Amino acid sequence: MLLSLAGVITLCFFLIHLVPGDPVDTLLGEQAALEDKNNLRRELGLDQPLSTQFVHYLSGLAQFDLGRSLRTRYPVMQEITDHFPATFQLALTAMVIAVVWGLPLGVWAAVRAGRAWDHFANAISLLGMSVPGVFLGPALIYIFAIRLDWFPVSDRGGLEHVVLPALSLALPLGAVIVKMTRAAMLEILRDDYMRTARAKGVSEFRLYFRHGLRNAMIPITTIIGIQLGALLTGTVITETIFDWPGVGMLLFGSIQSRDYPLVQGCVLFVACIYVFVNLLTDLTYGVVNPRVRLAE
Repeated sequence: MLLSLAGVITLCFFLIHLVPGDPVDTLLGEQAALEDKNNLRRELGLDQPLSTQFVHYLSGLAQFDLGRSLRTRYPVMQEITDHFPATFQLALTAMVIAVVWGLPLGVWAAVRAGRAWDHFANAISLLGMSVPGVFLGPALIYIFAIRLDWFPVSDRGGLEHVVLPALSLALPLGAVIVKMTRAAMLEILRDDYMRTARAKGVSEFRLYFRHGLRNAMIPITTIIGIQLGALLTGTVITETIFDWPGVGMLLFGSIQSRDYPLVQGCVLFVACIYVFVNLLTDLTYGVVNPRVRLAE
């Protein structure tokens, strides 16, 4: 984990400086006087060698100081914490929607393997995984916001504002959960204890969702954890399409304005969140399956 974060810090710092463009020109405009540009470059520390800037950046990180935004002059950490609740709300809503429709559909597809319901579930999951977000988002806007006028198009407000962006994330994610749940359940349904439970007269709901699904949750938990990390860190396209004021939108704007400290802070924050979610996923294995927790 520490090596991964060190690599992210190093790559992010040096690669962002290779992006064409000058943040001073972005802030002052290309027509600004040369003296003003030099003064601002000196004030921001951009006149120093990259190695010196990198040392100063590492020194700030050691004190949990990500610097200040070149554009707004606010602390980078404040900018990120102001935008993260919106991203968290969007990601959590999308995950809940995906799990609510993905898990039951995957279980039932496995139970009815080879039948019409299984073919329907496979078709839905294949369609969900095939449609790109750059198409799905505008399509939902056109149908449910423009044509039907059911939901607002942009900005963050009440629950009605989060429905469309959450759906654009939840549909592909739910499709992946369907495929993973179906595959995991097919393995579990062949086990002897499932046939024994069925022979004892256990109800179908208890058989499939208590005995079967719980033992199939290890690979399902893995994919849910990975996707949750991706949702929390990779909603740039969706947030841009729906003008959702989250970290993805903040990162996109900071890249456009060549705001080096903000880009570096967003990427570092995203990496830490992803690593933390993966840790929580590993710890969850022992909760959903006692055999993992009790294994020597």
